[in-house]
Amino acid sequence: MILVFGKTGQVARELARRRGAREVICLDRAEADLTDPAQCVAAIKRHRPRAVINAAAYTAVDRAETEAALAETVNATTPRAMAQTCAALDLPLLHISTDYVFDGSGDQLHRPGDQTAPQNVYGRSKLAGERGIRAAGGAHLILRTSWVFSAHGANFVKTMLRLAETRESLSVVNDQYGGPTPAAGIAEALLRLSDAMLAGHRGGTYHYAGTPDATWADFAREIFAQTGRAVEVTGTATADYPTPATRPLNSRLDCSSLKTDFGISRPEWRAALADVLKELS
Repeated sequence: MILVFGKTGQVARELARRRGAREVICLDRAEADLTDPAQCVAAIKRHRPRAVINAAAYTAVDRAETEAALAETVNATTPRAMAQTCAALDLPLLHISTDYVFDGSGDQLHRPGDQTAPQNVYGRSKLAGERGIRAAGGAHLILRTSWVFSAHGANFVKTMLRLAETRESLSVVNDQYGGPTPAAGIAEALLRLSDAMLAGHRGGTYHYAGTPDATWADFAREIFAQTGRAVEVTGTATADYPTPATRPLNSRLDCSSLKTDFGISRPEWRAALADVLKELS
């Protein structure tokens, strides 16, 4: 059995849908509140799974600037406690992280081993979570991803569709680059990776993001093109759209080691977007 933290999030919902013959149990906040590390530890001990996937996180990037302690607990303290428990019980732990652990400079692909330098509270809390998991010493796999979208929850696709109901034109950032990533693809990758770890792979840190890399404005234009919405998208600079948390300009991720080690390729996000839009319709 695979125990998943997070039941209503984008990735967790796709994990439940794509589990196949695997027994997958997803825990919601009432069963395992990530603000309480002891409760999450108790859940692992109670269920005694074969593997654990942490698909839950504090992801309110701007709000984290004023809720640093909460972000640290959910994204760092609790994952570290999970990892320590999994190490003690000899269980593999798979954990989702983010492109925000990098400083977002340059225009090259960020490799898993590149230097990290998060520029906001959210990124620092996620990096602290990574470090705590590694320090626990057990079998673990950290999967960094970016720009997640699906038919569930709050995400860029759903925001654009909502705005299109009342707007004929939109200004969208066109100097941030990254790979829009379908939650369904992340879920499928995590299930394959959990199989590999249960077969003896020790894991490590890997990247998984959609291809080709694009800007948010590119993403928005594709959403409207596929839905036939006559919304004009005007590119704007990040500097002209100030937010409480600094956003990385370069979120491009080098996913080649995931392909080399596990045969998992980057998902084509335009095709995945078509699937999501079909589900939403």
